[in-house]
Amino acid sequence: MHTLVFLSTRQVLQCQPAACQALPLLPRELFPLLFKVAFMDKKTVVLRELVHTWPFPLLSFQQLLQECAHCSRALLQERPSTESMQAVILGLTARLHAPEAGASTQPLCRKHTLRVLDMTGLLDDGVEQDPGTMSMWDCTAAVARTCIAQQQGQAAEPGLATVPVEVRVDLRVNRASYAFLREALRSSVGSPLRLCCRDLRAEDLPMRNTVALLQLLDAGCLRRVDLRFNNLGLRGLSVIIPHVARFQHLASLRLHYVHGDSRQPSVDGEDNFRYFLAQMGRFTCLRELSMGSSLLSGRLDQLLSTLQSPLESLELAFCALLPEDLRFLARSSHAVHLKKLDLSGNDLSGNQLVPFQGLLQAAAATLLHLELTECQLADTQLLATLPILTRCASLRYLGLYGNPLSMAGLKELLRDSAAQAELRTVVHPFPVDCYEGLPWPPPASVLLEASINEEKFARVEAELHQLLLASGRAHVLWTTDIYGRLAADYFSL
Repeated sequence: MHTLVFLSTRQVLQCQPAACQALPLLPRELFPLLFKVAFMDKKTVVLRELVHTWPFPLLSFQQLLQECAHCSRALLQERPSTESMQAVILGLTARLHAPEAGASTQPLCRKHTLRVLDMTGLLDDGVEQDPGTMSMWDCTAAVARTCIAQQQGQAAEPGLATVPVEVRVDLRVNRASYAFLREALRSSVGSPLRLCCRDLRAEDLPMRNTVALLQLLDAGCLRRVDLRFNNLGLRGLSVIIPHVARFQHLASLRLHYVHGDSRQPSVDGEDNFRYFLAQMGRFTCLRELSMGSSLLSGRLDQLLSTLQSPLESLELAFCALLPEDLRFLARSSHAVHLKKLDLSGNDLSGNQLVPFQGLLQAAAATLLHLELTECQLADTQLLATLPILTRCASLRYLGLYGNPLSMAGLKELLRDSAAQAELRTVVHPFPVDCYEGLPWPPPASVLLEASINEEKFARVEAELHQLLLASGRAHVLWTTDIYGRLAADYFSL
């Protein structure tokens, strides 16, 4: 239920002109709740004025839009409305161009307090965008335009006094937006509006452009670098990695498709890999490493041994891991610190099974998120692993999509998982019982593409739901929707 203060605040904001006039008279302690209600209800006139007159050094979306004592709605878990985001940016622009003194009715202490606008933490689920909401790409572009306009305005009016504001954002960039974002970062250097990137995601960006962007980022702000679909290979990565390694506070590094270039002599490939390892040894704060679709067969020990601190999140999807890779990981200092582990696309059904079980045993005390999509785990392997899996008492998420499990195997998993009080989500495969004429063992491609008997699956869903109800676990989500369930971000664990 909403508190009386929340309901009163919502009523006050019904008439926006009157609310704006009343802002100088209201206690500053009300401003956080005023911001949340105005953002939620799209009271854009008030929202703009709130940013313009914000009476605290920090305006943080993560603090203001979370679930609170007054309202249980967590706006950070929703895509932000375009109207509200535009109002915030317009309020920031108005603040930057406010005269040093004069006509405004707002006290100077309010006008000159804001130093940091933190717009990080907004939902970016990759789902098709609603016209009324703003994606991270759109947010990046809007903030970048503000930086460029501010620099141009300062050049046109050199005598205009402005109060510097640091704007913290998560930046998304691809080939189409690269030049625009580079101009924005250059414009923010020495500008009253300083753009500070927390998380950088660069998709399908040429090597030289990636380096150019990294050189423009503040080394003190960046916590994550995420390079997607760049197909750098070891040669390209050896060029980029020293520029990444200068970010000494970097906590998360996400790389993909790291493998040798078949056009290079093997000796060059080995030299590039050794150089990459040497640069990885420079990170002191790294806690998450993602190396999806990288050829790491027999090399995991070389990679992880170079790191200065234990990892808490490790993603090794489709990395062609060997038994010795899993055995090394199980014995390493990383295993006992892991909160998140993704081994999707690695065949764990044969001689990999026992090393995997050893790894699971080592990580049982800390593991919160386990992703095992397309790992060729059938009932036999799952049942053999259940005694160890259920020792992961803190596990919240288990991903098993794309594995050849039967209804009987899923029921065993459901019954045994009753001991895992923290478990909230299980993404399971369509049971093999629901397919017609399935080859055995079925390749993952068949499980992902073959049609299922909808009537059989409806009965399966109903039975699983009844089992959950009978065990008092109706709050646990069992689903086959792999796209609708976002993988937990390391920083939210």
